[in-house]
Amino acid sequence: MRLDGVLFFPVTPFGDDGDLAEPVLARHVADGVAAGAGGVFTACGTGEFSALDLGEYTRVVATSVAAALSAAGGRVPVLAGAGGPLPAAKAFARAAAAQGADGLLLMPPYLVSGPPAGLTRYVREVAAAGGLPVIIYQRGTARFTPEAVAELAELPEVVGFKDGVGDFDLLQRIILTVRRSFSGDFMFFNGLPTAELTVPAYRGLGVSLYSSAVFAFAPEIALAFYKAVTGGDEVLVQRLLTGFYLPLVELRDLVPGYAVSLVKAGVRSRGLDVGGVRAPLVDPAPEHLESLERIIATGLEIAGA
Repeated sequence: MRLDGVLFFPVTPFGDDGDLAEPVLARHVADGVAAGAGGVFTACGTGEFSALDLGEYTRVVATSVAAALSAAGGRVPVLAGAGGPLPAAKAFARAAAAQGADGLLLMPPYLVSGPPAGLTRYVREVAAAGGLPVIIYQRGTARFTPEAVAELAELPEVVGFKDGVGDFDLLQRIILTVRRSFSGDFMFFNGLPTAELTVPAYRGLGVSLYSSAVFAFAPEIALAFYKAVTGGDEVLVQRLLTGFYLPLVELRDLVPGYAVSLVKAGVRSRGLDVGGVRAPLVDPAPEHLESLERIIATGLEIAGA
């Protein structure tokens, strides 16, 4: 499996009764695919994976796969989140495979931090349970050594490594170690929140793939940035970073969890009622919603949308 372009991380819509709103999710995914997403990562961090039970997760994956298939005829891969306690992670992996997902984004184990040997065992067991291509997500309690990533890259199921830590020294050593010991295809991703802000830095390490939470609510801005950064339009890149992404990140950092809450609020502000977030996240305060709308308007203007 190869990925390219802007990677779409849809939110998980909830109705007024708090239940999963599958028709809204189907529209959200289909709209994103139609807008030009290179891949769909459903029920991941932006999709409130940690707030879903197995039944809801299964419905999210099934709905996302069907919507992407209908919109693009199978040309856009759909990957699903997995993680948490090992038995749960394995159950999520099996459910994703049963619902037709093309791969997994494997997030950290719950709460505990294990040594490299424990983390590699965790990845091995979840990968074996689902039988799907796996992208490892380094963040939180999952911090890998270069040797551990190189070992895991030899597994046929492990196809990529997504960095959500931002330790460039560690990431460079991981990249060099994997490339020295592994001759096959292996993908590296920038997985920091609001990843576009650090795209130029990651590209300096040769990491061109990145998550785009912004695509969920403003695909025009996300695509304009992607085209500018891949096409060498440094003027537009800097204008978007300064005028849109920087104030968005400053707003995001005001309240823990806003990396998800603001994205969901952004989707609502663009006309799709995806509901609010589940606890322990909180929805943005009214004054922050006003700031978000101003930031989006500025971004759209800069992008020429």
